[in-house]
Order: sequence, then C-alpha cells, then structure tokens
Amino acid sequence: MRKLIYFIGLIGLFSFAQSAKKTNLISEKSIKTNLDYLSSDALKGRKFGSEEINIAANYIENIFRDNNIKPYYKTYRDSFAHNNKYGFNVIAFKEGTDAKLKKEIIILGAHYDHIGMLKGSKIVNGDSIANGANDNAAGSVSVIELAKYFSNNPQKRSIMFVLFSAEEEGLIGSKHLAKRLAREKAPVYVMLNFEMIGVPLKNTNYTAYLTGFEESNMAAKFNSYAGKKVFGFFEKAKDFQLFKRSDNYAFYKEMNIPSQTLCTFDFTNFPYYHHVDDEAGLMNISHMKNLIEEVIPGIEGMANSAVKEITLDKLN
Repeated sequence: MRKLIYFIGLIGLFSFAQSAKKTNLISEKSIKTNLDYLSSDALKGRKFGSEEINIAANYIENIFRDNNIKPYYKTYRDSFAHNNKYGFNVIAFKEGTDAKLKKEIIILGAHYDHIGMLKGSKIVNGDSIANGANDNAAGSVSVIELAKYFSNNPQKRSIMFVLFSAEEEGLIGSKHLAKRLAREKAPVYVMLNFEMIGVPLKNTNYTAYLTGFEESNMAAKFNSYAGKKVFGFFEKAKDFQLFKRSDNYAFYKEMNIPSQTLCTFDFTNFPYYHHVDDEAGLMNISHMKNLIEEVIPGIEGMANSAVKEITLDKLN
C-alpha cells in the first residue's frame, strides 16, 4: 500500500510539473520589457515614415537575431513605399520539421506602427505622444513572444512572424505583403493576426474574439486543438465589420485563405483608443501572458495536423 501511495504521489507530482510547465511558457518580464520599450515616449508613437519606427524595427530585428530566428527574405525587412515615404514590414521565419508539411506556412502577424504625435485638442496635460500600448504594441509583443517560443519548439509546418507597418495608414503594409506572397505563390495555409490584446474582455466565457467568425471554422478547430474555449463570437465585431478593418483581410482577399484577427478590445474595456493615455502602465501583463499561452496549443494544432483542417466557410 505504501508503495502504491508513493507511486500515486509521484504521478501527482509529475502531472503538476507538466501542468505548471504548460502555464509557464512565456515570461511576464519579457512581455513587460518589450511592451514598455515599444510604447515608450522615446519612440514618439511609432508613426509610419518616422525615424522612431525605424528604431522600433531595429529593436524587433535584434530580438529575432538574438533568438536565432531567421529572416524569410534576405533581410528581415520587406520594404514598400506609400505617399512618398518608405516603410517596411519586419518578417522572421521558422522552418517546419516535416519534409512535406514544412512547405506550408502559417502566418502570425500584428502591426507595430501607431499614429505618432497628436495636436490641438488631443493633447492632454501637455502630453502629445500617442504611445499605442494596446494599439498595437501589445499585439506586436505577442507575435515576438510566440516567435521566441516556436524558435525553440519547431512544428511540422513552417511559421512566418510578421510585424506590419502602415496599418494606421490604411492597412498598407499587410496589403503589400499579401500581394507579394500571392505573386510569389507562397504556400500560405492560414493567417492569424493579433490586435489590441492588452486588456481582458469582461463577462465572456472565452478569452478573445475572432473577427470574421463565420468566415471559416478557425474558432471551432482552434478551440478543439486547445481543449478550451479560447475564441468566441463577438456581435460588435460583425456589426462593425472588423474582419475587413485589420491586417488579416488582405490575405483573405489576395490569397483566399482563412485569415482572421484575434482581439480583446470590446469598445468598453479600454477608453483610450488613439489617445495619449494608451500607455504601457494600463496593460494587464498577466492577461497577456495567459492569452499568449492559451493560443499556443491552437497554433500547434494548426501546425501539426496531417491535413489542412481549417477551411473557409460561408455561413453568413
């Protein structure tokens, strides 16, 4: 009996260790460090075409380089012009491990630009810098942390990590890349975009909503892979056509693939959209860590399924 009790105890300790491991995949310290920097006053709101967004891009590139995450193209920068200014998406890539499936690509993306310096009545108590912590340093940090995780935990399919520029100019960076990948006939399977995930949703039984919920079976499959309800349906996302208003849409339009955005901004839980008070100090770091860790099993499910299980549905 004592041996049985001891054995059961060992199983319990092992199970606890495994459970603890699953909930400690991402570092809160790293989230906070990167969020604080990307939304700092020093970057002056990361306006497209500014010197400061170039500094932000360098910062992101250095993280990729330090973690041995290779560029998809010859360099990390995918350059484009808009309104006589030059910008660049920052792209890293982790090749898959399966001889066949590694030819298929999952894109994880977020825009890293914001709206820069504000003027006139939008200046508050002398503060003119729209720091863009929730919009969208939080999403950018999520993609960065996932890139670090998957660099150490390669999957069968390949994963592309993209930080888009000029989203605030009209989704310009994502349109450019989607068209480029379509021309190149890149074998992209699915695209998942991270937008405004710095504060938690209220009174829901899911962690984040998925725009274009009815456009594909992504939410159902993702939740099945994760073993819990990570993604849910948010009525306002449909009412406001958010599916077409973020960087996912260009990939749906140009490549005809499942391409959606996850978000935790519900129009009531964060009052500082495009406001100088969108600061890092208001972000919920533990929520961000939890969300990033919750999406990992779903991404792994997409990356390792024997066939492409996520498909476009026209239910609406």
